[in-house]
This record gives sequence, structure tokens and C-alpha cells, in this order.
Amino acid sequence: MKMAHTCVRVKDLTASLDFYQKAFGFEESRRREFPDNKFDLVYLTLPGDDYELELTYNYDHEAYDLGNGYGHIAISTSDLEELHKKQKAQGFNVTDLKGLPGIPPSYYFIIDPDGYKIEVIRER
Repeated sequence: MKMAHTCVRVKDLTASLDFYQKAFGFEESRRREFPDNKFDLVYLTLPGDDYELELTYNYDHEAYDLGNGYGHIAISTSDLEELHKKQKAQGFNVTDLKGLPGIPPSYYFIIDPDGYKIEVIRER
């Protein structure tokens, strides 16, 4: 077995695609449109990775309540500091670099247009 995808529901598909493509370099791997049922599914992958992030867009839906059970998804990078600097320069909502108690900084969070948190961690 292996993980297939993670789904997040988005209010503005264009803004979400723009965010994930600019912030991380995600590429659209496939799209399924269901206009009669008023929703679209857009699947994104990172280069060299087959795990997908599914953006579900329900037409004319109000903003989603994230609730208190969702935590975050995580993306790893070999150059944490450079990606952090780039995303900050692009004006994305990013936290300062953080570290667990007693451990040097090894992660930060970035927030997407719908308020979802993405943890960016140093590749092991």
C-alpha cells in the first residue's frame, strides 16, 4: 500500500493553484470537471513525486470552516532557508524558522489562501 492523495477544499481555485505553483512548484497532473454537479477536482504533484494534492472546488461555496481537528500537511526541502527566503520575498504568509526544544531551526509554516497550514521541513 501507499498514500495516494490528500484533499483540501478551496474557495478560489485560481488563487489556490497560483499559490501552490508559485510557493512550491507544484504541477497540475490531472483535472476532472463536473459542471453538472458543480464541482472540479484538480490534482497537483511535485516534480519527481507521484503523491498528489487534490484541490476540490465546489462552485459558489462560501469559505470553509477549518475546524480544530486539522493540523497541517508537510513538504520537505533540501534548502529550507532558501525556500523560506524566497516565499517571504514573494509576500506569502510565512512564520519565522522554528525548532523543537533543544533542536536548531528545522521547519516553518506557510498559510495558503484558504487558511490551511503547510509545514515546510528540512529534508532528512
